[in-house]
Amino acid sequence: MSITASSQGRRVSRAKNLVFAVIIAMTVYVLYHNEHFLLDPTDPVWQHYKTFQWWLLPHGVAGACALLLAPLQFSDRLRRRYALLHRVIGRIYVAGVFVLAPLGVYIQYIDESAGASRSFTAAALIDAVLLLVTTVIGLAFAVVRKIPQHRQWMTRSYAAGLVFFEGRFILGITGLDQPPDPAMAEIIVWSCVAMAVLLGDLANQWHELQTPRRRLA
Repeated sequence: MSITASSQGRRVSRAKNLVFAVIIAMTVYVLYHNEHFLLDPTDPVWQHYKTFQWWLLPHGVAGACALLLAPLQFSDRLRRRYALLHRVIGRIYVAGVFVLAPLGVYIQYIDESAGASRSFTAAALIDAVLLLVTTVIGLAFAVVRKIPQHRQWMTRSYAAGLVFFEGRFILGITGLDQPPDPAMAEIIVWSCVAMAVLLGDLANQWHELQTPRRRLA
């Protein structure tokens, strides 16, 4: 029985590690492909961002803190051994969400003056609402110590946050951003927003399917 349980636990852990390895690879690709201008003040793209460049700093820092630290929250081992660290990172994530979500909408709105479509602003707004609502509900369940529900809603929250990387990743690897194709970009961004909560729930349901099997073993 214990051998079966141990084997099942290892399979779950490997699957989880694979998912986060893919997310990390996607993040690294986007940071290199789309955000490398941040390290080069002479990059001409700064001319595009000059109207809101100072809003990018808090938005970027908050987003990095939230989205890059979030995978640590899904480690069962870390949560059991370092409960205080888990709570601290959770608070950083929540604070980051409350900064990055509204600023993302505001930046996208300002970008309309440079020719960006109003559709992108609407997509940013919907994604921000998804991110904020799922995070608030997840936090509320944590406060009342309903941990399974807390985990489920924070999974949905993280899925909504990953939309920022997913759209850029798909556009980059398909070459649709060279040269930019605004019509396809809108389709891809809206598709990522529409699929966010579904992908989060697929992760939740997979976890729930594995949990009874581990308990039975």
